[in-house]
Amino acid sequence: MLIKKILIGVDDSPFAEHAAKYGFEIAHAFKAKVGLVHIVEPLLLPYNNSMDPLSGPMPGVTDDIEILNIQNEASENLIERFIKKFAGDLQVTHFNEFGSTADGIVSCSKEFNADMIVIGTHSRSGFDRLLMGSVAEHVVRHAEVPVLVVPFKESEN
Repeated sequence: MLIKKILIGVDDSPFAEHAAKYGFEIAHAFKAKVGLVHIVEPLLLPYNNSMDPLSGPMPGVTDDIEILNIQNEASENLIERFIKKFAGDLQVTHFNEFGSTADGIVSCSKEFNADMIVIGTHSRSGFDRLLMGSVAEHVVRHAEVPVLVVPFKESEN
């Protein structure tokens, strides 16, 4: 088995950090390049008619561009945190994407030409999974390369 590139999906959760640790350990063992991907799902805010035609915008209202900039900065900080914590001397490429998390991971794996995808899961099952969907399940079903799904139980924290 030859693994040259590993794509690791991350977010700001303990189960993503747990999976990233596994992914980086595999990358170190194979001296593989790492792709870190963080997908920001669009924040949907209810329409707020905050523009008063006579006096301009209402105080304290943040526009969509500012929200996107805040989300992008948070994503870049998250990626940098993972690089500092786990990368060592490995070459790391990072992807900050906006859109569907599962589709974004699959898309980035193709763009990065990954040999493997590593993602975490919070081990939801039954009704919770039905309501929340499953990023891991979607990635496993649609990826063109092997996917390592690293489970995380709250008791591991």
